[in-house]
Amino acid sequence: MNNATKQQLKKPDQFVSLTEHGIAWAGNNRRTAAIAAAVAVLAILGSVGGYVGYEHRSTAAATAFGAAMQIYQTPLITPGQQTPPGMKSYATANERAAAANAQFSAIAQRYGLTPSGRLALYFAGLTFMEEGQNGSAESTLKTVAGSWDHDLAASAELALAQLYQQTGRDALAVDVYNQLAKGHATTVPPFLAQLQLAEMYTTEGKTDKAKEIYAKIKDQDKDAKGDPGPAGSIAKDKLDPKPAGPQR
Repeated sequence: MNNATKQQLKKPDQFVSLTEHGIAWAGNNRRTAAIAAAVAVLAILGSVGGYVGYEHRSTAAATAFGAAMQIYQTPLITPGQQTPPGMKSYATANERAAAANAQFSAIAQRYGLTPSGRLALYFAGLTFMEEGQNGSAESTLKTVAGSWDHDLAASAELALAQLYQQTGRDALAVDVYNQLAKGHATTVPPFLAQLQLAEMYTTEGKTDKAKEIYAKIKDQDKDAKGDPGPAGSIAKDKLDPKPAGPQR
Protein backbone atom coordinates (compact mmCIF):
# COMPACT_ATOMS: atom_id res chain seq x y z
CA MET A 1 0.00 0.00 0.00
CA ASN A 2 1.56 3.30 -1.08
CA ASN A 3 1.66 6.49 1.02
CA ALA A 4 -1.05 8.21 -1.10
CA THR A 5 -3.44 5.37 -0.41
CA LYS A 6 -2.65 5.45 3.33
CA GLN A 7 -3.27 9.20 3.45
CA GLN A 8 -6.58 8.73 1.58
CA LEU A 9 -7.75 6.09 4.06
CA LYS A 10 -6.97 8.37 6.98
CA LYS A 11 -9.40 11.06 5.62
CA PRO A 12 -12.89 10.90 7.17
CA ASP A 13 -15.61 9.76 4.79
CA GLN A 14 -17.46 12.90 3.68
CA PHE A 15 -20.83 11.19 3.53
CA VAL A 16 -20.45 9.77 7.06
CA SER A 17 -19.27 13.12 8.34
CA LEU A 18 -22.17 15.02 6.79
CA THR A 19 -24.64 12.43 8.04
CA GLU A 20 -23.27 12.63 11.58
CA HIS A 21 -23.48 16.43 11.54
CA GLY A 22 -27.02 16.21 10.19
CA ILE A 23 -28.12 13.83 12.92
CA ALA A 24 -26.48 16.01 15.54
CA TRP A 25 -28.20 19.13 14.20
CA ALA A 26 -31.59 17.39 14.15
CA GLY A 27 -31.07 16.18 17.71
CA ASN A 28 -30.27 19.65 18.97
CA ASN A 29 -32.98 21.33 16.90
CA ARG A 30 -35.88 18.90 17.07
CA ARG A 31 -38.58 21.59 16.84
CA THR A 32 -36.97 23.25 13.83
CA ALA A 33 -36.51 19.89 12.13
CA ALA A 34 -40.14 18.97 12.78
CA ILE A 35 -41.33 22.27 11.33
CA ALA A 36 -39.12 21.82 8.26
CA ALA A 37 -40.49 18.31 7.73
CA ALA A 38 -44.05 19.55 8.11
CA VAL A 39 -43.44 22.32 5.56
CA ALA A 40 -42.00 19.77 3.12
CA VAL A 41 -45.05 17.51 3.54
CA LEU A 42 -47.41 20.44 3.05
CA ALA A 43 -45.55 21.47 -0.10
CA ILE A 44 -45.93 17.95 -1.50
CA LEU A 45 -49.60 17.81 -0.57
CA GLY A 46 -50.09 21.25 -2.08
CA SER A 47 -48.57 20.12 -5.37
CA VAL A 48 -50.72 17.00 -5.44
CA GLY A 49 -53.81 18.97 -4.45
CA GLY A 50 -53.08 21.60 -7.10
CA TYR A 51 -52.75 18.90 -9.76
CA VAL A 52 -55.99 17.22 -8.69
CA GLY A 53 -57.73 20.60 -8.64
CA TYR A 54 -56.45 21.41 -12.13
CA GLU A 55 -57.61 18.05 -13.44
CA HIS A 56 -61.04 18.63 -11.91
CA ARG A 57 -61.32 22.09 -13.50
CA SER A 58 -60.11 20.73 -16.84
CA THR A 59 -62.80 18.06 -16.79
CA ALA A 60 -65.49 20.59 -15.87
CA ALA A 61 -64.25 22.95 -18.61
CA ALA A 62 -64.30 20.17 -21.21
CA THR A 63 -67.86 19.23 -20.26
CA ALA A 64 -69.02 22.83 -20.48
CA PHE A 65 -67.21 23.30 -23.79
CA GLY A 66 -68.94 20.23 -25.22
CA ALA A 67 -72.34 21.68 -24.25
CA ALA A 68 -71.44 25.01 -25.87
CA MET A 69 -70.38 23.24 -29.07
CA GLN A 70 -73.72 21.44 -29.16
CA ILE A 71 -75.41 24.84 -29.22
CA TYR A 72 -73.02 26.11 -31.88
CA GLN A 73 -73.72 23.08 -34.09
CA THR A 74 -77.49 23.04 -33.61
CA PRO A 75 -79.19 22.91 -37.04
CA LEU A 76 -81.18 25.97 -37.97
CA ILE A 77 -84.93 25.49 -38.16
CA THR A 78 -86.84 26.91 -41.09
CA PRO A 79 -90.22 28.57 -40.43
CA GLY A 80 -92.95 25.97 -40.02
CA GLN A 81 -90.51 23.11 -39.46
CA GLN A 82 -91.47 20.81 -36.61
CA THR A 83 -88.89 20.12 -33.90
CA PRO A 84 -88.85 17.28 -31.36
CA PRO A 85 -90.22 18.22 -27.92
CA GLY A 86 -87.56 19.72 -25.68
CA MET A 87 -85.12 20.30 -28.51
CA LYS A 88 -83.62 23.78 -28.58
CA SER A 89 -83.80 25.39 -32.00
CA TYR A 90 -82.63 28.59 -33.65
CA ALA A 91 -84.17 30.39 -36.59
CA THR A 92 -81.05 32.30 -37.65
CA ALA A 93 -77.31 31.84 -37.54
CA ASN A 94 -77.04 35.14 -35.67
CA GLU A 95 -79.37 33.92 -32.92
CA ARG A 96 -77.47 30.65 -32.62
CA ALA A 97 -74.11 32.45 -32.55
CA ALA A 98 -75.31 34.74 -29.75
CA ALA A 99 -76.43 31.77 -27.65
CA ALA A 100 -73.17 29.90 -28.22
CA ASN A 101 -71.11 33.03 -27.61
CA ALA A 102 -72.59 33.49 -24.15
CA GLN A 103 -71.50 29.96 -23.25
CA PHE A 104 -68.03 30.20 -24.79
CA SER A 105 -67.35 33.53 -23.12
CA ALA A 106 -68.41 32.19 -19.71
CA ILE A 107 -66.17 29.13 -20.09
CA ALA A 108 -63.21 31.26 -21.15
CA GLN A 109 -63.69 33.55 -18.17
CA ARG A 110 -64.07 30.76 -15.65
CA TYR A 111 -61.64 28.18 -17.02
CA GLY A 112 -59.23 30.34 -18.99
CA LEU A 113 -56.13 28.43 -17.84
CA THR A 114 -57.39 25.07 -19.12
CA PRO A 115 -57.12 23.82 -22.72
CA SER A 116 -60.90 23.92 -23.14
CA GLY A 117 -60.99 27.43 -21.70
CA ARG A 118 -58.43 28.67 -24.22
CA LEU A 119 -60.31 27.00 -27.05
CA ALA A 120 -63.57 28.54 -25.81
CA LEU A 121 -62.03 32.01 -26.08
CA TYR A 122 -61.20 31.30 -29.74
CA PHE A 123 -64.79 30.23 -30.43
CA ALA A 124 -66.03 33.29 -28.58
CA GLY A 125 -64.12 35.34 -31.15
CA LEU A 126 -65.63 33.37 -34.03
CA THR A 127 -69.17 33.75 -32.73
CA PHE A 128 -68.63 37.47 -32.17
CA MET A 129 -67.77 37.60 -35.88
CA GLU A 130 -70.94 35.74 -36.80
CA GLU A 131 -72.97 38.16 -34.70
CA GLY A 132 -71.38 41.10 -36.48
CA GLN A 133 -69.73 42.37 -33.29
CA ASN A 134 -66.51 43.13 -35.10
CA GLY A 135 -64.83 45.10 -32.31
CA SER A 136 -65.33 42.35 -29.75
CA ALA A 137 -64.32 39.73 -32.30
CA GLU A 138 -61.08 41.53 -33.12
CA SER A 139 -60.03 42.10 -29.52
CA THR A 140 -60.85 38.52 -28.53
CA LEU A 141 -59.06 36.97 -31.50
CA LYS A 142 -56.02 39.18 -30.90
CA THR A 143 -55.84 37.83 -27.35
CA VAL A 144 -55.90 34.27 -28.65
CA ALA A 145 -53.38 35.15 -31.38
CA GLY A 146 -50.96 36.17 -28.64
CA SER A 147 -51.22 32.78 -26.95
CA TRP A 148 -48.19 30.55 -26.37
CA ASP A 149 -50.17 27.78 -28.09
CA HIS A 150 -48.87 28.32 -31.63
CA ASP A 151 -51.51 26.17 -33.33
CA LEU A 152 -54.40 27.92 -31.61
CA ALA A 153 -52.75 31.31 -32.18
CA ALA A 154 -52.44 30.56 -35.90
CA SER A 155 -56.15 29.68 -36.09
CA ALA A 156 -56.99 33.00 -34.44
CA GLU A 157 -54.71 34.86 -36.85
CA LEU A 158 -56.47 33.21 -39.80
CA ALA A 159 -59.83 34.33 -38.42
CA LEU A 160 -58.41 37.84 -37.93
CA ALA A 161 -57.31 37.94 -41.57
CA GLN A 162 -60.83 37.01 -42.64
CA LEU A 163 -62.24 39.68 -40.33
CA TYR A 164 -59.89 42.30 -41.81
CA GLN A 165 -61.00 41.24 -45.28
CA GLN A 166 -64.69 41.47 -44.37
CA THR A 167 -64.23 44.94 -42.90
CA GLY A 168 -62.31 46.36 -45.86
CA ARG A 169 -58.85 46.29 -44.30
CA ASP A 170 -57.23 44.24 -47.03
CA ALA A 171 -53.69 45.44 -46.37
CA LEU A 172 -53.86 44.00 -42.83
CA ALA A 173 -55.32 40.77 -44.17
CA VAL A 174 -52.47 40.44 -46.69
CA ASP A 175 -49.90 40.94 -43.93
CA VAL A 176 -51.46 38.24 -41.76
CA TYR A 177 -51.79 35.76 -44.65
CA ASN A 178 -48.15 36.31 -45.59
CA GLN A 179 -47.03 35.78 -41.98
CA LEU A 180 -49.03 32.56 -41.75
CA ALA A 181 -47.52 31.40 -45.04
CA LYS A 182 -44.10 31.55 -43.36
CA GLY A 183 -45.22 29.63 -40.28
CA HIS A 184 -45.32 25.96 -39.36
CA ALA A 185 -48.63 25.64 -37.50
CA THR A 186 -50.43 22.35 -38.01
CA THR A 187 -53.82 24.08 -37.88
CA VAL A 188 -52.93 26.55 -40.62
CA PRO A 189 -50.39 25.02 -43.02
CA PRO A 190 -48.50 27.56 -45.15
CA PHE A 191 -50.26 26.45 -48.33
CA LEU A 192 -53.66 27.08 -46.73
CA ALA A 193 -52.72 30.67 -45.95
CA GLN A 194 -51.49 31.13 -49.52
CA LEU A 195 -54.72 29.70 -50.93
CA GLN A 196 -56.76 32.05 -48.75
CA LEU A 197 -54.71 35.01 -49.96
CA ALA A 198 -55.15 33.96 -53.59
CA GLU A 199 -58.89 33.62 -53.05
CA MET A 200 -59.00 37.13 -51.59
CA TYR A 201 -57.18 38.51 -54.62
CA THR A 202 -59.65 36.69 -56.88
CA THR A 203 -62.68 38.23 -55.16
CA GLU A 204 -61.04 41.65 -55.52
CA GLY A 205 -60.53 41.12 -59.24
CA LYS A 206 -56.73 40.94 -58.87
CA THR A 207 -56.54 37.76 -60.91
CA ASP A 208 -52.90 38.22 -61.94
CA LYS A 209 -51.77 38.20 -58.31
CA ALA A 210 -54.00 35.21 -57.59
CA LYS A 211 -52.60 33.25 -60.54
CA GLU A 212 -49.06 34.03 -59.42
CA ILE A 213 -49.77 32.46 -56.02
CA TYR A 214 -51.57 29.45 -57.53
CA ALA A 215 -48.64 28.82 -59.89
CA LYS A 216 -46.20 28.92 -56.98
CA ILE A 217 -48.29 26.46 -54.95
CA LYS A 218 -48.66 24.15 -57.94
CA ASP A 219 -44.88 24.02 -58.39
CA GLN A 220 -44.08 23.55 -54.71
CA ASP A 221 -46.77 21.19 -53.41
CA LYS A 222 -45.80 17.84 -54.93
CA ASP A 223 -45.37 14.35 -53.56
CA ALA A 224 -42.33 12.10 -53.99
CA LYS A 225 -43.52 11.05 -57.46
CA GLY A 226 -43.94 14.63 -58.60
CA ASP A 227 -47.74 14.50 -58.52
CA PRO A 228 -49.62 17.51 -57.08
CA GLY A 229 -50.33 17.43 -53.37
CA PRO A 230 -53.70 18.53 -51.90
CA ALA A 231 -52.95 22.26 -52.18
CA GLY A 232 -51.20 21.74 -55.51
CA SER A 233 -54.32 20.04 -56.89
CA ILE A 234 -56.51 22.95 -55.83
CA ALA A 235 -54.07 25.42 -57.37
CA LYS A 236 -53.97 23.39 -60.60
CA ASP A 237 -57.76 23.43 -60.84
CA LYS A 238 -57.80 27.18 -60.21
CA LEU A 239 -55.30 27.77 -63.01
CA ASP A 240 -56.97 25.36 -65.43
CA PRO A 241 -60.63 25.14 -64.43
CA LYS A 242 -62.48 22.20 -65.89
CA PRO A 243 -65.44 23.09 -68.10
CA ALA A 244 -68.82 22.50 -66.53
CA GLY A 245 -70.47 19.30 -67.64
CA PRO A 246 -73.70 19.32 -69.63
CA GLN A 247 -76.78 19.88 -67.53
CA ARG A 248 -79.39 17.14 -67.56
